[in-house]
Amino acid sequence: MGDWFSVEGDDALAEGETLAVDMEGVPVLLVRQGGCVFAMENRCTHDGSELSGGQLENGVLVCPHHGAKFALKDGEALCAPAYEPLTMFVVRVEEGVIQVKDERW
Repeated sequence: MGDWFSVEGDDALAEGETLAVDMEGVPVLLVRQGGCVFAMENRCTHDGSELSGGQLENGVLVCPHHGAKFALKDGEALCAPAYEPLTMFVVRVEEGVIQVKDERW
């Protein structure tokens, strides 16, 4: 099992927003939608570009560079040009701090 890393205060991520953070050298994108916080590697599986700045559409993150779409619940690639899912991380909020576990799924 991996370790939990405190990456940001819970109040830094508002509903419907994304936030790029670093987890000991791993670029992570935090997303809050529907009251849930999601954590994924901040790299599009299409070309490796950053996903930060992407739009949120009903549980879907749209890559700001080429329009690939990914499901927030599991990272599934929903349309071209991406075909591989995102690397997702376990995330929790403890005592007002967003924590990400170095355990990929």
